[in-house]
Amino acid sequence: MRQRRTGLIEKLLAQRVRAFWSRAANAAGTADLALLLKQREAARILRHKLDELIYKADSRLVLPHIGPSVFPKPVGTDWSWRPQLWQRALASKGVSAVDNNTMLGNAVTIFHDCQISELTLRQLRNTREEDLAPFGLCMDVFKFDGTFLSLALALPPKSCKNLTRRHLLRMDAVIETESPLKIFARLNVRHGPNTEQIACELLLNDGKTMVEFDLAYSNLNEKRVESMWIDLIFERPKMNQVTLRDMTFSRNLRAEV
Repeated sequence: MRQRRTGLIEKLLAQRVRAFWSRAANAAGTADLALLLKQREAARILRHKLDELIYKADSRLVLPHIGPSVFPKPVGTDWSWRPQLWQRALASKGVSAVDNNTMLGNAVTIFHDCQISELTLRQLRNTREEDLAPFGLCMDVFKFDGTFLSLALALPPKSCKNLTRRHLLRMDAVIETESPLKIFARLNVRHGPNTEQIACELLLNDGKTMVEFDLAYSNLNEKRVESMWIDLIFERPKMNQVTLRDMTFSRNLRAEV
């Protein structure tokens, strides 16, 4: 009974709050400026809390649910990973006028050489039935006066543990572009003073793409592997929107011949 009474009181208070702000909005055109200044500040604080509630509610109520990193993996996979940005809500949802060497989340960094940045990055909530990742990354590029634009994803230390030249590193992605765009993926493996690089173009098939980097074609020193990262390189990206709905990585040993 007490919970029922509390719920009724909260409902009545919410109705009164809505009525108050409705009257304030209607009177804003003729209200005293000192009063309007106070109401504007209070409204901004309220809007921030409401936006926070809506964002958290969407995160819990809208599919796909936030939780374990679930995605298809090849048979024999000994390591797999979905970066934080595609798995969980970030404290900072986006950046505008993105500077060179700007990080979003704990693994994604943007690089460019623009004099004037007309580039934005924002995390978005995936809501499509076919989406497996709870979140995605949207990149808007307007005027672009630079010569390169790349997105670097630092792979976690576990990806390097017991890495050999028999390994295949697989990257699966779901990428949408507003206009046709060439995108290249480059694997970088740092071993001692050297860095091995393997690059290929991403072929989008209904937005989906998959590449396998075969370390057999590298000069990898297996005993000195320190770190790995992936560069996504965008060719002539101006006046385009790129949405990366999902990014996943897995590692498996190549079958013996």
